[in-house]
Amino acid sequence: MATISKLSNPNPAASLSSSFKPRSSSSLRCFVGFRTAAGFNSKLLSSSTLSFTNNHPSKGSLLVRCSLSDGNGSSVKRTTLHDLYEKEGQSPWYDNLCRPVTDLLPLIASGVRGVTSNPAIFQKAISSSNAYNDQFRELVQSGKDIESAYWELVVKDIQDACKLFEPIYDETDGGDGYVSVEVSPRLADDTEGTIEAAKYLHKVVDRPNVYIKIPATAPCIPSIKEVISKGISVNVTLIFSLARYEAVIDAYLDGLEASGLSDLSRVTSVASFFVSRVDTLIDKMLEKIGTPEALDLRGKAAVAQAALAYKLYQKKFSGPRWEALVKKGAKKQRLLWASTSVKNPAYPDTLYVAPLIGPDTVSTMPDQALQAFIDHGSVSRTIDTNVSEAEGIYSALEKLGIDWGYVGKQLEDEGVDSFKKSFDSLLDTLQEKANSLKLLLLSYYQSLSAYDGVADVLVSRGGLMVRLGKEEIFGVSDLILAYYRFGLVAP
Repeated sequence: MATISKLSNPNPAASLSSSFKPRSSSSLRCFVGFRTAAGFNSKLLSSSTLSFTNNHPSKGSLLVRCSLSDGNGSSVKRTTLHDLYEKEGQSPWYDNLCRPVTDLLPLIASGVRGVTSNPAIFQKAISSSNAYNDQFRELVQSGKDIESAYWELVVKDIQDACKLFEPIYDETDGGDGYVSVEVSPRLADDTEGTIEAAKYLHKVVDRPNVYIKIPATAPCIPSIKEVISKGISVNVTLIFSLARYEAVIDAYLDGLEASGLSDLSRVTSVASFFVSRVDTLIDKMLEKIGTPEALDLRGKAAVAQAALAYKLYQKKFSGPRWEALVKKGAKKQRLLWASTSVKNPAYPDTLYVAPLIGPDTVSTMPDQALQAFIDHGSVSRTIDTNVSEAEGIYSALEKLGIDWGYVGKQLEDEGVDSFKKSFDSLLDTLQEKANSLKLLLLSYYQSLSAYDGVADVLVSRGGLMVRLGKEEIFGVSDLILAYYRFGLVAP
């Protein structure tokens, strides 16, 4: 058995921290624990304790309690995110996910109520962090292929995040506290493949507060209906037009009706309507037209279309058909505003958040948009305060030759292609890591073969002192060498 002497510790267990700071002078303490007969048994949470608590499902629901205090020790109890939900009925979510998931705790304390992820988010998280290397090494050594290993990395993040948001899910009786994971973007044109992938992810994640993300492509509209009919909650993503949004609503309603369930209360959905990308494309078209009228409409198309989407939402989730489903416990498919970061620096940094506030909606925000809204966002119902103006803008754009059907299809194609590229790039990165690991092991095996009859070889690398037996090269030693390759510390 190889012996290990730790000379240094380049990767100590991460303490609770986050790059996101709700208040520049604030400090945060978060505690987790399980309910006990005596009350609440808790301890300060770090990334190293999360996996431990997750291994004890028999203890019941994990509780998360966070408190903020300013530099003087006074409690900081509220942010605009709390007001957004409590006063206007809009749920603020975070559009990002990476390890350690405990970095989400400051956001939960600040009022975040859910998380969205996508292939681009995981591509950035896994490619730029060493936090995934340990699990990835074990998966490769166990014989997992690269794509299977990728999904296991993703599933762990989703499961851990679901555990953190479970208290919100429980408190709202399944109305909030969701974490979204997307099927492979390679399936965007595959109806049956999407159905099977959604069922698989739902099964392996095995959390009540997970949303399976399915793109709103034409081939996947039937997939949405089928998956909903199986009692699986869905986040429909990449919606860019009113016509496609209506098809998404109909698929949700059709799925509820086809389910045969007497209790529909646990089947929920959100429809992710993308915002800023609409302005990015239409602004270019308006600049090409170049007239004063066209230029004056820049930065207005996305919010106008979103307001009309909310009007459509109100229409579709009313009337006899919907009321019949409500009697079985059905919940509305909430509109979720996605792509809320501002791409044009000339526009206000809350442009795709502040004008889209309304009840029964979700706004998922990346860091930039979230920090901006907490810092100087105002909370009031805005989504339907001037629908006539939105209709006027929508019509004026049509008169200028803007084809909304073309805009929706172009953005959908770009969105699918972008996610495919992120997905493929990440798999390539993981393959390179796996290849490097195999080459390193082979190199050491070949070098050790020159020491025929020698019991041990002393190897000193990367802060580790290892006594390595030749016969162990495919046993204990591969663990040690893998730790050296990825810059980790062996246990």
